[in-house]
Amino acid sequence: MSAGRLEAPWLTDPGLQRLLALLGADGEEARIVGGAIRNSLMGQPVTDIDIATTCEPAETMRRLQMAGIKAVDTGMEHGTVTAVIDGHGHEITTLREDIETDGRRAVVRFGRDWQRDAERRDFTINALYAEADGALVDLVGGRADIEARLVRFIGDPEQRIAEDYLRILRFFRFFAWYGHGRPDAEGLKACARLKDGVTGLSAERIWAEMRKLLAAPDPSRALLWMRQAGVLSLVLPESEKWGIDGIHGLMAAEQALGWPPDAVLRLMVLIPLREAVVRGLSERWKVGNRVRERLLAASQTDGVAPDMSTGDFERILYEGDPQAISDRMRLDIAGLGLEDAGAQSLVGLLDHARSWARPVFPVTGRDLMAQGFGSGPALGDALRALERRWVESGFSLDRDALLADVPVPE
Repeated sequence: MSAGRLEAPWLTDPGLQRLLALLGADGEEARIVGGAIRNSLMGQPVTDIDIATTCEPAETMRRLQMAGIKAVDTGMEHGTVTAVIDGHGHEITTLREDIETDGRRAVVRFGRDWQRDAERRDFTINALYAEADGALVDLVGGRADIEARLVRFIGDPEQRIAEDYLRILRFFRFFAWYGHGRPDAEGLKACARLKDGVTGLSAERIWAEMRKLLAAPDPSRALLWMRQAGVLSLVLPESEKWGIDGIHGLMAAEQALGWPPDAVLRLMVLIPLREAVVRGLSERWKVGNRVRERLLAASQTDGVAPDMSTGDFERILYEGDPQAISDRMRLDIAGLGLEDAGAQSLVGLLDHARSWARPVFPVTGRDLMAQGFGSGPALGDALRALERRWVESGFSLDRDALLADVPVPE
């Protein structure tokens, strides 16, 4: 049914319009679908613009190639081809319906029925279509739910979840980003009843969803309802005894101090930040090297004393991991609360860290070799001793002053 018209600057993109015309010619149909429409109606940024079409995957591929448009097989067995036009990728998926599911993946049948295609999707807010001229097609009540900021499963929530248990995590992720007030009651009950299904999901899928959830402007309400439904303790058992109350202090600090959303820092506040805990979680979720190393570094780094002098703080920054030190300081600020004098001192030191540039040690091994040192352990020991002296001077001693007191090796 018609649901008004979409007004969005991206709708007039020549490449997008060319694709819609190409895939909608000769008796076929093509419409924009999903997140681009949802985000535009909610005033959120649009990053990906997806297309649904009655063209079967092979025909989609043929039409793109005949038109000289780069076509990439990104899942043709499930109906998906990616078209790259004017440097932008558009995911194009044939209308389909699920004929067999096991809670993790589905066997699909391609079709031409827009209603059935809409009904196989997860949430009403993700199942809006738009014609090339912006006319909206709403087959499941998504427009009203967008206006109400309601994340609601299409049809029977338990049936939708049983098709893919990842939808439990997606329910809370979309609530974090787009929901208002309390979650949809029926959806929440279904997630609680079927929560054990998340234990069969791959680690990569769980982490991908949790990372997106934690990156929301304020994920605290979603995390609270995840805990209430018993879902959080299944995917993040480390939080069960630790609790999630720390997220509220972090949200307050972020909003007051202008810190950007940081999914990894938010994860840190949900778990005991101990090395053994971090290693176990990183392995289980397969978070990737960069995230694992950041979590480990924070777990191995001590906090900063609020009354520390600027000089001592700079020495800690030089000798330690500035990212890990910053992470620890942010967690401490959030834990103390912004009204606390110690937290205010840490805020001042953190501001100083942002403008601090790591100084470069002015002496090299070549300098010492010119003084008579040969390559070997003695050279390394002498360099380290000079660097310690330089750091203790507050980085003030220059190259000549440092070399003046180097004992000439025998």
